[in-house]
Amino acid sequence: MILLQTILPGLTPEPADTAGVAKAATGIKELKSLSFDDLLERLAQDLVTFAINLAIAILVFYAGRFIIRKIYKIVSTIFIRRQIDRSLSTFVLSLINIVLYFILIVTVIGILGIETTSFLALFASAGVAIGMALSGTLQNFAGGVLILLLKPYKIGDYIEAQGYAGTVREIQIFSTIITTYDNKSISIPNGGLSTGSVNNWSREAYRRVTWTISISYGDSVDAAREAILAMFAADSRIEQGTPAADNGIEVVGDDTGARTADTDEEDLSDINPDQSSDPRPHRSLLDRILHRHRETKKAIDNWERRRQARIQALIPKPDYSPKVFVAEMGASSVDLQVRAWTRTGSYWDVFYYYNEKFYNELPSHGINFPFPQLDVHLSHTQAD
Repeated sequence: MILLQTILPGLTPEPADTAGVAKAATGIKELKSLSFDDLLERLAQDLVTFAINLAIAILVFYAGRFIIRKIYKIVSTIFIRRQIDRSLSTFVLSLINIVLYFILIVTVIGILGIETTSFLALFASAGVAIGMALSGTLQNFAGGVLILLLKPYKIGDYIEAQGYAGTVREIQIFSTIITTYDNKSISIPNGGLSTGSVNNWSREAYRRVTWTISISYGDSVDAAREAILAMFAADSRIEQGTPAADNGIEVVGDDTGARTADTDEEDLSDINPDQSSDPRPHRSLLDRILHRHRETKKAIDNWERRRQARIQALIPKPDYSPKVFVAEMGASSVDLQVRAWTRTGSYWDVFYYYNEKFYNELPSHGINFPFPQLDVHLSHTQAD
């Protein structure tokens, strides 16, 4: 078939292609006009041409396969060094592999002399049809890619979204699996998670615990405050003041003091380091490129640390000291609101522990917990 297409271009046209029909008719006329010797000579020439094209196609295929494998290894190494999520890296590597092999096969087919336009049109039509049929699935896939890249939450975080709350157990391409507090496994599509609101309870290093304690009218608020603060002072889980490294952010770098914290200008001069700093000026071209890349990355990292330090200097430091104050004077009690800060992982332990501790120890300090009460006054009238 390929030989006939080479000898008579357009000999097998599409049925609706009138130009191809005309070319085929012209080729048949030329074939009839040839003598037997001329036909053999032309067949021999076309066989040689086809053999050359076949050899070139084989060489291109093996060379392309070698290049594809190298690209695959390089991208895989980059993903490993950047600590890209395994689910995302596997999918992206498979997609790169498929696309590159498809391009290679189309190129090889073109070298052999086969028309590739129809193949490309067929694959394009199939892609459009598949995309329309899987629009919802593709939305979840896009959401999964965004979640794995932007990382609004990670495995082990306690999140609340789409009406569910639980610990993230697995982040897949199309859905996120969480486990609720009562050990239910919930699969949430990533499309809604990437576009909706997600409450990540584990994102911050500290959380505030709040209690409401009702005491009787006539009890001393100061005595209750002193007793509660004394409990907190003896507990290492309760923060007292501002931690050294707030929210787990560590400011690194020894040159931040030389720069003003309130500066709005971003100093980018270090991002393009001078090549004269290279201790080995007679490096090869590859070594110079790699050295320049390392120096640039180091300069960018230093600039990012300085920028984070300036941002942290502009943010007021929170006061994590425990607080006790009167929140409301109710109908039957004085309501005290107690606030304390603790590590996120200790939130529930601290909350339930002090619920019991307040109940057991506050009465010994003269603090009473009132019941709802109603005063009824009876009026006695003298009968006539």
